[in-house]
Amino acid sequence: MSRNLVIVESPAKARTIEKYLGKDYEVLASYGHVRDLVPKEGAVDTEHDFAMRYDVIDRNAKHVDKIARSLKKSDALLLATDPDREGEAIAWHLLELLRERGLLKDKEVARVVFHEITKKAVGSAVASPREISSDLVNAQQARRALDYLVGFNLSPLLWRKVQRGLSAGRVQSPALRLICERDAEIEAFVPEEYWKIEARAEKDAQAFGARLHQLDGEKVEQFTVNNQGSADAAFEKLTQAAQGQLRVAKVDRKQRKRNPAPPFTTSTLQQEAARKLGFTAKRTMRTAQSLYEGVSIDGGEATGLITYMRTDSVSLAADAVSELRSMIGKRYGDKNLPDAPRSFKTKSKNAQEAHEAIRPTESARIPDEIKSNLTSDQARLYELIWQRTVASQMVHALFDTVSADLATSGDDRHLFRASGRTLREPGFLSVYKEGKDDDKGDDDADRRLPHLEEGELIKLAEIVPTQHFTEPPPRFTEAALVKTLEEYDIGRPSTYASIISTLQDREYVEMDGKAFMPTPLGKIVNKFLTDHFTRYVDYEFTANLEDRLDAVSRGEEKWQPLLKEFWDRFSEQIDAKQDLSREEVAQARELGTDPKSGKPVIVRIGRFGPFVQIGSKDDEEKPKFAGLRKGQDMDKITLDEALYLFNLPRDLGETPEGEEIQVNIGRFGPYVRYGKKFASLKEDDPYTISKERALEVIADKKEADAKKLIKHFEAEGIKVQHGPFGPYITDGKKNASVPKDQEPADLTLEQCQDIIAKAPEKKKRGRKGAAKKTADKAPAKSAAKSPAAKKNGAAKTTKAKTATKAKPKKTTAAKKPAAKTGTKSGDAASGKSQS
Repeated sequence: MSRNLVIVESPAKARTIEKYLGKDYEVLASYGHVRDLVPKEGAVDTEHDFAMRYDVIDRNAKHVDKIARSLKKSDALLLATDPDREGEAIAWHLLELLRERGLLKDKEVARVVFHEITKKAVGSAVASPREISSDLVNAQQARRALDYLVGFNLSPLLWRKVQRGLSAGRVQSPALRLICERDAEIEAFVPEEYWKIEARAEKDAQAFGARLHQLDGEKVEQFTVNNQGSADAAFEKLTQAAQGQLRVAKVDRKQRKRNPAPPFTTSTLQQEAARKLGFTAKRTMRTAQSLYEGVSIDGGEATGLITYMRTDSVSLAADAVSELRSMIGKRYGDKNLPDAPRSFKTKSKNAQEAHEAIRPTESARIPDEIKSNLTSDQARLYELIWQRTVASQMVHALFDTVSADLATSGDDRHLFRASGRTLREPGFLSVYKEGKDDDKGDDDADRRLPHLEEGELIKLAEIVPTQHFTEPPPRFTEAALVKTLEEYDIGRPSTYASIISTLQDREYVEMDGKAFMPTPLGKIVNKFLTDHFTRYVDYEFTANLEDRLDAVSRGEEKWQPLLKEFWDRFSEQIDAKQDLSREEVAQARELGTDPKSGKPVIVRIGRFGPFVQIGSKDDEEKPKFAGLRKGQDMDKITLDEALYLFNLPRDLGETPEGEEIQVNIGRFGPYVRYGKKFASLKEDDPYTISKERALEVIADKKEADAKKLIKHFEAEGIKVQHGPFGPYITDGKKNASVPKDQEPADLTLEQCQDIIAKAPEKKKRGRKGAAKKTADKAPAKSAAKSPAAKKNGAAKTTKAKTATKAKPKKTTAAKKPAAKTGTKSGDAASGKSQS
């Protein structure tokens, strides 16, 4: 029997720690959160001091049971979940579950915290236990309650007003707003012309360039020369004044220092891994987690290679700094070691300074020496963390810089400026150089000028004017978005990966290379939220709310008053927006009039994506519908482009066998129909495909079908054919696998009929499943189903399960009693934050 039961979050971590602690300890994993809010109305009781109802998460119930069984045989329980709010909440939830089962009587219970998984750190943590922090738990529960109240009330409104499956979130929605606003800036951007004028000079056979800095005694700004005429005039004036020579009017020589960047926080690690390694935030966090939990080096016991990867701090422990300085001195020489250790202060006002920055647990583990023990992702990320940490404790880099003003020989009022730089002492740059979002070249490369002395004349080879235009702001890459979210204080770095994933999963954004672009759906959801819930996508409001949640974690603010203040205004807003029309929210836009029918042509969003309609639901004849083609933007589509969409279906005549040929777009994309059969168009455009090409597609399909067919009983409509999972029999209504002990080609009609009769009926697709499946494929023809869906009671299937001012009897109707609302200080709890 194990005298001590230790609980961590992941099985990998459990295996590593159990080896450190020895036979008197059993280490089990909770596999993340053990409880979460019940996914139904009233999970947060807004009328009873925000009491929360929660239940065991199904997938982790077996792990809780295993922990409970082991605890019965143990004397002490050590809760060693992660050292942050989420980890504190997991420990508290598990403790409450075990208390409800009556398993804590006569048991010692302690909270154990460590920031790296090494033998020393784990042993030290076990020797210094503490109690669960009610402040951290309360902050996490307040965050979870807010996320529930926003998501559970706002998302159903989006379902009814836009389409099913959408979501809004307390942090997700401001992040979407950032991307949409940047897109609007780019759309509204008007390029401005400007010209750069450069002199190409030469001395001692060394060519170099100099930019026009002063013209007629006035400093040259970006738009001083802004058209061809002024560029030509400046060229003539400078050429005439120079007469092939420039005079060195002034030389300024300096030395410049550059200090290293601080070690990584969660946010800066995500940004740098995106820039340098091409990792998404999710990939970075997954890889960092594996490095933290432990890796076996050269067959030895597993050990954590980095400290905890969810942190806002840039500080390093004193013993870690001492070890780093020793390693730097031995590996890079004392000249690369500053006289005193470097210290850094975080810019984040809510950083938990008790934590460390992300660093290697032992700097002596050189990346090249251990990479054979790591996966490719682990090796690359570990190297990045190691380099950044080591560089942060090295001496500055030293540059020699020179700046020279070159006057035209005949007129001192015209000046060109040449700049150069030489790296004198690389310092930390010999180990690591920080990346940039807009890195267009190596700014640490030497840009040398020849030796210049004031008063000397040098040869002017030519003067070159070049035309330029201002560029719109760049779209957000993942690194830039993470950086901006942190600058605005929106959310927390540990949640950025899930926020970005949610925006992509909901199809609010798509990738243009490495940059985010809002989809038409994303723009509509953003406009709906910014127009009708402005306060809740406001950057300052979101940041202030995060500040107050952090104040709760420090014990400076109570969580229930915070929730009440939020809910009172938010619920009023929700109630006020229930009567918005779907057309208003879907941003229907009239493009003009159909010349054939005289009816209006409208573009809007529907259940299956953006579509165009001719006519309205109030007309005697049903409206016509056509989905937008891939790449078409509902904000930009013209009347002519919209009318062109109604050229489908197209009749292309008949096959040689007399089958009618028609091309169209259906639920699963474009197709050609021949008779009653169909062939998908994978590359061809249904709007332009010729009859000859359609016949080729049909012939290929017939050939593929013939190869698939094993036997055909035409009169009875029964086929034996090859399928993706082996041979099967079908009568068009039911499918049945051919028994393994029978040869498909030898089957008789009677055997086929018998096998089909015994086969189970095809399962019918439910509305929910069908809706989910079809929502992923935005077909043109299916767009026509949008109005029908509305008439057929779509509202019933999207009935809001809101938490609006639930009556007491609603919150107590559940089989389980309402949850206790707090820790020892009377505070509430539930599951993982879903912002």
